Amino acid sequence: MKYSLLVSFLFASLLIFSACSDSPVNSSDAELISEEFTSLAEKRAPAPGDQTIAGIVSDAAGADEAEFTLLLAALNYAELTDVFAGEDQYTVFAPTDAAFLALVGLLSANEDWDSTLGPFEAIDDLLGEDTVKNVLFYHVTEGRRAANSVVPRNSRAADRTISTLLEGASFHVAYDLTITDIAGQDASIVNADLSASNGIIHVIDTVLLPLN
Repeated sequence: MKYSLLVSFLFASLLIFSACSDSPVNSSDAELISEEFTSLAEKRAPAPGDQTIAGIVSDAAGADEAEFTLLLAALNYAELTDVFAGEDQYTVFAPTDAAFLALVGLLSANEDWDSTLGPFEAIDDLLGEDTVKNVLFYHVTEGRRAANSVVPRNSRAADRTISTLLEGASFHVAYDLTITDIAGQDASIVNADLSASNGIIHVIDTVLLPLN
């Protein structure tokens, strides 16, 4: 119950933020966006890369313009890093550092947030044991799924349902690269088809929230 109420609070906060940041799109912009979606949906799947998913995340976290530092920290905290360092194929919808910071910022406003703990320990303390692990599983599906098998081919096609490693939990991907999670929250794919030896990474701008 506490988790569901908190997710509702997070979703309401994100809706307010997006309402304040909306801007009109002119017809020429809409045409460019439409072409981008079509190109991505029809793009051929990339060949497997040289690095594992874990290797790509680790290298990105250590780069000069670091990214995935919080994703790597979350994987290490939940003891899941080795899952993505082997040969089994996975597709990961990987939140940016900004996405994790936004989530932690909203959660830390809760009066039960324990500021003496690390951010992921505090999340588990606030929402229940294994919350971080379950949230991470919710960002992963089995198999190697490039954008052309994730994004619908045109605006008339139905959203694609992505079943995740979190048992019984799925989310939907629309033609405009919008992901809608169980909580009804929207995220966007901001970079697609980062190819690993053991799967694919699609970068997203919001941490997806399961209600399970």
